[in-house]
Amino acid sequence: MVFRDSETLASSQEPASLKILIAGGFGSGKTTLVGSVSEVRPFRTEESLSDRSVGVDSTAGVEAKRTTTVAMDFGRITLSPRLALYLFGTPGQDRFWFMWDELTRGALGAVVLADTRRLPDSFPVIDHFEQRGTPFVVAVNCFDGAPRYLPEEVSDALELSPSVPVVLCDARDRESTKYVLTTLVTHVLTAKAHAH
Repeated sequence: MVFRDSETLASSQEPASLKILIAGGFGSGKTTLVGSVSEVRPFRTEESLSDRSVGVDSTAGVEAKRTTTVAMDFGRITLSPRLALYLFGTPGQDRFWFMWDELTRGALGAVVLADTRRLPDSFPVIDHFEQRGTPFVVAVNCFDGAPRYLPEEVSDALELSPSVPVVLCDARDRESTKYVLTTLVTHVLTAKAHAH
């Protein structure tokens, strides 16, 4: 399967397959987001949290979490007859970040899924994409009972460039997830158009 970059997409009349990364801190909802929108049964690599993860995976703020992704999640959504997105959910723990460079290769862009209960977890994820020049949007997953903030407040807290879109979402909701993905594709295409 060949993933196209945004320049090829803009000039091609053939259907395009685009690779999108879904990244974020531990427990931010990446697996849920991929599962909510995938039109194929998502491939998941979740395992139950065990005693071995005590002291390694902090569950502060997400104490009810019982599983963790140990490789990646994968799903697909067709946005139009000309555009299919292939979603790769990254593992959130820093001990798996060695995989991120390979996953980033060939990606159109990324969704950084943020959790307001653990907002500092977003900084290393954002740094990763900024250092590699990978376009991204920040999607704030609005967990039940979590503090609520305006997108502008999250942008300020994460010290984002004004050009980086921040949207609120519910990773459990298909339409909300589709909006996040559409925002990313629009952001990338708009940035490429302004660069030329």
